[in-house]
Order: sequence, then structure tokens, then C-alpha cells
Amino acid sequence: MYLPTLKFSDFSNFDETLTKEWLITNGLGGYASTTVLGVNTRKYHGLLVAALHPPGDRTVCLAKIDEELQLNKIYLLGANEFHGAVYPKGFLHLTEFSLSPFPKYTYHTENVHLEKTLFMPYGKNVLVATYKVKNMNSGSVKIRIFPMITCRHFHHVINKAVHTLHFNQKQVASSVIQVNFRQPQASIAVRMTDGVFYECPVWIERIRYREEEKRGETSLDDYYQPGYFQLDVSPRSETEFAVIASASRDEQQTVQTLNYVGQNMAEISSVRELEINRRNKFLVNFYHLHPHLATNDWLNWIILATDSFVVQNLTNQYSIIAGYHWFEVWGRDTFVALPGLMLITGRFEDAKNVFTEFNEYCQNGLIPNFIDDRSGQAVYNTVDASLWYVNAVLQYLKHTGDFEFVRAQLWANLKEIVAKHVQGTHFGIHVDNDGLLTHGERLTWMDAEVDGKAVTPRMGKAVEIQALWYNTLKTVQLLAQRFGENQLSENYNALAERCKTSFNEKFWNNKKHCLFDCITDAGADDSLRPNQIFAVSLDFTMLDLEKRNQIVNVVQRELVTPYGLRTLERSHPNYQGVYNGNRQSRDRAYHNGTVWPWLVGPFMTAFRKTKGYASPDSRFAISSFAWPLFTRQTTYAGLGNLSEIFDGDPPHTPRGCIAQAWSVAEPLRGYVEDALQIRPKYEKEVLGF
Repeated sequence: MYLPTLKFSDFSNFDETLTKEWLITNGLGGYASTTVLGVNTRKYHGLLVAALHPPGDRTVCLAKIDEELQLNKIYLLGANEFHGAVYPKGFLHLTEFSLSPFPKYTYHTENVHLEKTLFMPYGKNVLVATYKVKNMNSGSVKIRIFPMITCRHFHHVINKAVHTLHFNQKQVASSVIQVNFRQPQASIAVRMTDGVFYECPVWIERIRYREEEKRGETSLDDYYQPGYFQLDVSPRSETEFAVIASASRDEQQTVQTLNYVGQNMAEISSVRELEINRRNKFLVNFYHLHPHLATNDWLNWIILATDSFVVQNLTNQYSIIAGYHWFEVWGRDTFVALPGLMLITGRFEDAKNVFTEFNEYCQNGLIPNFIDDRSGQAVYNTVDASLWYVNAVLQYLKHTGDFEFVRAQLWANLKEIVAKHVQGTHFGIHVDNDGLLTHGERLTWMDAEVDGKAVTPRMGKAVEIQALWYNTLKTVQLLAQRFGENQLSENYNALAERCKTSFNEKFWNNKKHCLFDCITDAGADDSLRPNQIFAVSLDFTMLDLEKRNQIVNVVQRELVTPYGLRTLERSHPNYQGVYNGNRQSRDRAYHNGTVWPWLVGPFMTAFRKTKGYASPDSRFAISSFAWPLFTRQTTYAGLGNLSEIFDGDPPHTPRGCIAQAWSVAEPLRGYVEDALQIRPKYEKEVLGF
């Protein structure tokens, strides 16, 4: 068994413990997530957040499950936060929380020991909570289980005084309750393997979400409690039971999904064992692919985390969720993350599936910026998603040598992407007379805005866009040559050389010994940002070794932190070292000093390419850029995962999403390929150098 474990037993610091959150996913875009104390601190928390139209339309269906033990007195094991109060405080009876790989809560009170473990079957909108109860008393113990039902899109909250919820409740059997909602349309069923359900409807109102309050978001919510399940545990005995919740848009489908898990503990245990084996097999396959790698818990958590972002839709097409809790499928994030999530882990067939899926979305040479969670509509306002797509194809070839797939399925689309960029496509994207790629406002990854204005104005010719464009041209050049289209190959090469010449003429900043961040009509922007690192890290570079070395040195000195790269040098007047407050405040800091861990990957690659790998010192240096993330941050914020961003100022508090696809993928890719020097199998054959 390779499965890692995290354990916590000190819960004395309430506020600090509430910052530790766990997440488990179901491969559909759905998930279960809350805090180590079981207190929901976000509107995105819930034990069953179902993707009702996978991987989208994520709907909070089961907010939580609270327990009550009746002995000589009543012990409440649940915990909720309201304004000015936390009630009840069940965590006072919590003796241990563990993640191994599923979350388990262990409570002890008055000679009663209770364990609650939660898991989600893969490919099902189902949450299973299994219980082990040991009663060491001379009298019986009455257990009550209270499911908290809701039905809302995960970006929203419910205020029952304002929102009229149309639903009906019915007891399907003595131990099954079903609540059917009309708007949004959803059917939610909850069953307990033993015991009886008692209808006793009540609303738990004005639940406070402290994290949403900090973010300036709507932070109060109402839960519907349809009643409770009850079970008696005999004196000096042990028992096991489970509570299962399922959801879908169809009543019959909800019950069928509920039945899939099983009717008794033996059947449920078999399903749980399947999930454990699936995760363990995933780790076994990774180490089989990389047999010289030593196993350890922090690496195992990172490998398991890669799987949480890979999701399927109703037609078994694969996508990559950009981040949990609130991100959708993003084109840019997908193809930045794909090498680390799928190629490093050997999921080559799944990667092919992602490429062909996005082929269908490609319009006018553009890969979508994102796929809307609710409508499923593609939004195209990005200049770099298409270029990252081409780079991901190149990385796929380096790992697989599968030119046949690329020629049969992707080549026509790759040529179309280049042609549309040369001719000109939407959002002002086109090749200028100097051979550089120009574009409109807010189309790069630094796209935050406040009051309709870009926080980091980069309209014109952003540095990483030129690096990606050159990399794209050289990629299609080698493919055209490989596929016998020699004239086309020469045309691509001519475009690349023109781009290279202009780039070296216009982007080098002699004063700072690095690259300008953007060339605009007003001139060159000399803000020191990490975007220039891609001009070194990508396979095809326009710069000589001396300039590449200088860029790496400047970036390392000014931007590198233990958890990633700052997005702006600290001496700049626009620098903001803390990411907090309302949306406007956060957006101002998002790319003006905030640390992004995904940039560790390209920096490690750039460092290896310029400094080499000959000495032990250089090998240690490359590894050290990822170690703090892997060994420290997997035990903070999103447990076993990596956060979206960190503060630019020490102590670099984790912020944003608790689990981000490219935060996991790029440091992992850099660690394997650059620190450990496990190079892609077909790299030399594909690149020719």
C-alpha cells in the first residue's frame, strides 16, 4: 500500500484549525469538502456537491451531516458557526482527524467511541459516511443523524425569507428520505443502512461562512433539515452503519445511484475498497512508470492530487477542472497543467481525449478561455490558451512519440490555429508587421480588472505571448517537416525567424538585464514580472545563453519565494504583498505581488537549462524550489493538495482556491523532469537536439 496519511489531534487553536480543509472528488466535477473541525466556512463547502450536468452545474445538495449521542445527557457532535456564536461545539469531543486517503473524524465521550469516515464512489454523485460506534457503557446509546439538505448552485446561498424554494419531501422507506426540488431541478435522497427516519422538518438559519465574509462575498446561508435517523446501540457492544446521499436531476436516477452503493455494510465496504484500490493502483502505476523514484508521503499526496482535477462528462470525454472549489474548465489552465497531470503520470489515452475534446471547441483558431459551469458555453477571450494547447501537443509527443495520433486527429487544427493568428482573429489577435503577435486587453493570464479597467494593462505584445508564439511556430515547423509538407515548414520557419529578430531587438532591457514585460503603443513596460521566464523555459527559445542566464538570475533574486514566484518585484509602486479583502482589493493584488506556485515549474526548467545539471549543488538547487511546496504546504489549507496562490509577503499565507490544477501539475513536472532528470522518453527524437 502506498496510500499516505495525515493526522491531527490538537484542535486547541480554533481559528487556525478552521483554515485546514479537506477535499475528495468523484471524477465528475463533484466533490465533498469541509474543514478538519466539520465547520463549513465557505458557501462552496458541502458533503455532496454534485455535478448535475458533469462536469458542470455543480450544486450543493448535502451541506453536512451532524450527529447526536443520547446517554445520561445529550452530546452534540456537529458544529456550525453563526454571527457571534459557534453552536454546537462538537469538536470539543473530537480526538483525532485523519486523511488516509479519506477523511475520518474520531469522537470520544462518556465511554462512547465514534468514527465517521467519508468517501465518494468514482463516477457517481454520491457521498457515503460510514460509522463505527463502540458503546462501553452499561446502558444503551441512542444515536441521531441529522442530514442538512440544500439545493443551490455552489456560487449562491439560500435565504429562505427571500427565496421561495419549491420542493416536496417523501419518505420512500423507513430508512430513506427523498427531497425533490423544482428550481433548480434536483432530487436528493438520503438513506441509513440501519435505524429509522423520523420526519421533523426544521430550518437551520443564518449559518455564517467566515471565509466568504473575509472575501467580501455573500456569507449567510440557510439549511433544510428534513428530520433525523435514529439508531440504538446496545450496552457494551459495537456496531457499524452508513449514511448514503445521492443526487441527480431525476428521481428514479437518484434512487438507482443510491442503490449502487449497496444495501448493507458488506456491500458498502466493497465499494469503499474499490475506491481505496483505485487510488493505490494510481500510485503503483506512477512508480512503475518511474521505478527509480523513492516513495514518500508528500510525493504520494501530490500524485493523488493530480487525479482530483481530471473529470469526465456524460459522453466520457475528459476535461481538467482548473481548481477547487470554484473554477470551471479553463483552456489555458488545462494545457498548462496537462503535462504534469497526465503525461508525468502516464495517462496518455486520457490526454488524447482532452486534445480531441478541445478540438471540437476550437473556433477561428482560438481555444476557449473557459467553459461556463452552468450553461456549458465556451468563452473565447484569451490569447494564450491556443498557444499552450500547441505546447501541450509538443509535450505529448516528447512523452509518447505518437506522431500518428497528432497527424490524424490534431494536425489540421494546429495548422488552422497558426493560419488564423497570422491572418488575424478575434480580440485583435494577429501577427504584426514585425512578426510579433499583438493582442487586445485582458487576454493574457494576468487578466484581473477593477471597475472595468485592467489591473495589469498588457494590451499590445506581452512577453510570454511572443515566447509562446515562437514556440508554436517551431513546433508546427517540425511537424510539417515530419509530415512531408516541406514548403509549409519553410513558411513557418520564416515566420519564426522574423519573430525572433524583432523580439531580440525590442524586448531586451539593458538597464535591468532582463526582458520588458510588454511592448505597447506607449512604449516598453519595464515592470519586473515572471512572465519572461517562459522565454527561457519553453523548448524553443529566441535568446542566447548569456541573456537566458541573466533572466534567471534576475528572476531568482527578485521574484522567487519558498512557494512560487511573485508576480511583481517588491520595489515597484504597484506591489501588494497581501491578498485579502473584497473582490476589488484581491484583484488589485492578484498579479501585483501575489505568489503563484505554478510558476515554480517553468522556473525549475529555466534554471536547469541555463545552470546545467552537472554538479550536486545545481541538482540540490533545482529540487529546493519545489520542496517547500511539497513537504510543507500539503499539510496547510487544502490538505494533501496545493493552493492557488500565496501572499507575496512572508509568511506567504496560502490564499485563493485550496486545490489548483497547475499549482500541482507544474511543480510536479519540474520536479520529475528537471530536478530528478527523468526526461521524456522521445524528447531527443522529437526535438532533434
